[in-house]
Amino acid sequence: MSRLKEELHQIIFEADTPAGKWFDTILIGTILASVLVVMLDSVQPFTSQYGPLLDQLEWAFTILFTIEYVFRLYCVRKPLRYAASFFGVVDLLAILPTYLSLFIPGTKYLTVIRVLRVLRVFRVFKLVTYLQEAHQLRAALHASRRKITVFLFSVAVLVVVLGSLMYVVEGERNGFSSIPLSIYWAVVTLTTVGYGDIAPNTPLGQALAAIVMVLGYGIIAVPTGIVTAELTRLPPVDETTQACPSCACEIHARDALFCRRCGARL
Repeated sequence: MSRLKEELHQIIFEADTPAGKWFDTILIGTILASVLVVMLDSVQPFTSQYGPLLDQLEWAFTILFTIEYVFRLYCVRKPLRYAASFFGVVDLLAILPTYLSLFIPGTKYLTVIRVLRVLRVFRVFKLVTYLQEAHQLRAALHASRRKITVFLFSVAVLVVVLGSLMYVVEGERNGFSSIPLSIYWAVVTLTTVGYGDIAPNTPLGQALAAIVMVLGYGIIAVPTGIVTAELTRLPPVDETTQACPSCACEIHARDALFCRRCGARL
């Protein structure tokens, strides 16, 4: 890696240096300002009075973020690795909507996804503990994915059965005009949302609704218990925010010598 790339990498990806911290702090402020511009652009009084100015600011932010994205790709050894990472995808999605708005009106409002880039605040202000906790939570979710999949499939079968029963019990005369609509009612009731747009009127239907409501409280606790059990099994970790110079992966063990994603030397 050339000297220029090394210096750019330290500034753009490393938050441990003064220059890197200043860069990320200014970047976060710019991101928040750009999101504010997008939000104001959706408010009619601001659009009618300051529309041209808001458009100019949006294009200025987009060009600035585009330059930054190009530099990020330039200063890593494996740009495609970074482009396919979480922050790489977010960085790309942060600039694409504005360019797409030239062909598809209204897509520029999707640039609010830029707010996800503010997650870098955790490494900028040395909140590495929060990154470690986020990493553990992600690992727990990944470890429990099969159990959660089985659970969601069981819930899907349950709402089909309950919705069909309610359709038979209440029928079209009470608003349950079809099985899909009855399944919608079952989902809303089982998740304890309760919009109230459809409600049973017969005693048997109300009894069935009460059973579904009670089931809902129990079902909500199941995925929480699954993830909690996986969290308790994870060993404690000691990680840093050091960024890989090859693919820009940021979460590594404190004593790691090689990148956990691409294997490059740190």
